[in-house]
Amino acid sequence: CIAAVPGAAWAKKVFPGMRTGAAMEKLWEAILFTSRVTDDPVKAWEEHNADLHDRCAYLNSLHIRSLHYTAENGTDLTVGMIPEGEWKGGGDTSLQGIFFNPNIPTEECFISPMRGVAEGIVYATKPLSYQGQLIDGFWIRFHEGKAVEWHAEQNNELLTKLIEMDEGSRYLGECALVPFDSPINQTGFLFYNTLFDENACCHLALGMGFADTIRDFQNKSLEDCRKLGVNDSMIHEDFMIGSADLAIDAVCEDGKTVAIFREGTWAF
Repeated sequence: CIAAVPGAAWAKKVFPGMRTGAAMEKLWEAILFTSRVTDDPVKAWEEHNADLHDRCAYLNSLHIRSLHYTAENGTDLTVGMIPEGEWKGGGDTSLQGIFFNPNIPTEECFISPMRGVAEGIVYATKPLSYQGQLIDGFWIRFHEGKAVEWHAEQNNELLTKLIEMDEGSRYLGECALVPFDSPINQTGFLFYNTLFDENACCHLALGMGFADTIRDFQNKSLEDCRKLGVNDSMIHEDFMIGSADLAIDAVCEDGKTVAIFREGTWAF
């Protein structure tokens, strides 16, 4: 998925105080910067993909069983991992053997967590653009993997509608790790476009999980992946939780605790 070409309406939404032409030019500049269009974009993407691949390989080598998120804003959340799950990020290879980048831009290493295993509270650090409106200043509390309590300072009714969309929308479908100093976050803009905004910093997603984050998924049925713990829902909505002081610790299969994030960025 490649981000949409900027039009006047989108540009004016991101930069409401600017003339249309200036807003479109500034949005183009932001898109090219965050999409790593440099003097040599092919090299830039080769290096970026290699970095994401190496980080995913390390995360997979840890055999993580849970992630513990903490931040000064009150976030204190533990999320369980699927033993058969795999971290993915950057370029991927299709079942036909073709290498491609599913998303441009992308900054994340991501995985589908274990449905039903999440405890604690998490605070959003950026507004969520949903159905053309902003949900802002919100938190969600989870118990036994399920969102059981929440509140938004702006558009709480819309947040409730999202969380109560179906049975699966109360559960997590994705955990994604993104450094707080990502190119998208460096712009300081809210893009009102999930592909951009989700890649600004660490995020979680309510709803559907990804079957292809299960090891050897190509030889499993979708039902098999669901049974392993991949969540099912009609929605998949990302919300940002990354901050400059976010810490994430992994508890591994062997009982060791390994630092994954410190001060909002990679600890390895």
